[in-house]
Amino acid sequence: MLKRRRKKLETDEPGAGRRGVRANQPGAAPAESDRQSAAAESDAGWADEKLKSILESLLFAAGEPVSLAQLANALEEVPRERIRKALSEMAAGYAGSRRGFLLEEIAGGYQFRTPSEHAVYVRRLLSAKPPRLSRPVLETLAIVAYRQPITRPEIEQLRGVDSGGVLDTLVERNLIKIAGRKDAPGRPIVYTTTPGFLELFGLKDLESLPDLKEFRELEGLREPADAAQTVPPADSAETAISESPYEPEAARQAVLNEPAGDSPTTQTDEIIAEAGASNAGKKDSG
Repeated sequence: MLKRRRKKLETDEPGAGRRGVRANQPGAAPAESDRQSAAAESDAGWADEKLKSILESLLFAAGEPVSLAQLANALEEVPRERIRKALSEMAAGYAGSRRGFLLEEIAGGYQFRTPSEHAVYVRRLLSAKPPRLSRPVLETLAIVAYRQPITRPEIEQLRGVDSGGVLDTLVERNLIKIAGRKDAPGRPIVYTTTPGFLELFGLKDLESLPDLKEFRELEGLREPADAAQTVPPADSAETAISESPYEPEAARQAVLNEPAGDSPTTQTDEIIAEAGASNAGKKDSG
């Protein structure tokens, strides 16, 4: 009788055969699957942070908009959708943290950009007067932007003056490009805007073009009032854009933030309005 009781006490001792100990009782060891799950979550969190860190390095090193395809090519072992999700989270994080830079989708790619309220400090650092777009250039650029693809004769028909000098300068500045030839007598060259145009104006794509009122009100696009009261009979590279060193970041900040000068001439306003009205008609018909 005593032997039976002693044996029962031994089997009821803690750890004896692990009988009577349930996984959900206090003090019970966590299941192996729970430990593995926690470890996997920790690894995933670390992997996400590492991915964002790598993306930051790639974007900083590029210095220009980088497409999702380019990033996916550099991160070939990472699924594209995961990269897109990380970029979206990064952009939201920077926008809500009052950082000195933002991540924006520009010209079909992703790029770090400075907030517009920091423009004055950026210009001081770069120590270069950004080039101003004159009225002839503004007219021509607006026409190309809103009516592309377009030929030089079509541009000159709208403007009423020779535009060869301005077109050459805009091509040199990488704001417009030659995009082929029109299937018409003489096969004239056609022009379209470039990713550089989208980057300068902070546009994601051509569908993001502002309406004409916003386009006319873009800051820094106009010459000072005393610089030119009338549109010259012919345009030249010298009058189109200043010859100061071209700094894309300074130029962008100047376009978006410098105080506006006098309003454009009525002729300029009407030309831009006509270009935009044509573009609006194309969108409505589409």
